[in-house]
Amino acid sequence: MSIALNDKALTEAFGPTEGTSLRIKQAILVVLGIAALAIAAKIKIPMFPSPVPITLGTFAVLTIGVTYGPRLGLATIMGYMIIGALGFDVFASSSAEANGISYMMGGTGGYLLGYVAATLYLGYAARRGLDRSIEGMGGALLVANALIYVPGVLWLHQFTSGWAQTMEWGLTPYVIGDLMKLALAALLIPSLWKLVGKARG
Repeated sequence: MSIALNDKALTEAFGPTEGTSLRIKQAILVVLGIAALAIAAKIKIPMFPSPVPITLGTFAVLTIGVTYGPRLGLATIMGYMIIGALGFDVFASSSAEANGISYMMGGTGGYLLGYVAATLYLGYAARRGLDRSIEGMGGALLVANALIYVPGVLWLHQFTSGWAQTMEWGLTPYVIGDLMKLALAALLIPSLWKLVGKARG
């Protein structure tokens, strides 16, 4: 693979690279990314008594963050947050009755904040080329997961009766599922880079 690709995120390695065509491509990617986030968030497995279900939302956040790069990834996740804040049912546990700013300030608010931090971090990790290997990708994804969990758990703690309940509701039920999603992303992204390298070779 060409070393020239090392400062690019995956979506920057193909298609237009300048001018109006690039802007159209970026706009399409943002729309597709927001749609993917909204759909993935609704694919969920309830984990009672926790109010935060296991969803594919985290997987979508991780893959968008690392494949879009920092600026396009941030634009996508912020677009998703704005749509949610306007009251559209795009979050894991939002509904026609529970949505918008009031929902975002509830128990899941810290995880949404973590989504933004993780997306931005993974975009810069891609700039450093950490997404080209399974080891680099795996390490970056572990950091990104921490960036989601730390604000998520701290925020959720405001809505629980103590740290034991906070951990039960917001961390321990999800570790295995998140490790599986992390492993899938760590295998998928470097494999896609190899395909890009072959296509450009």
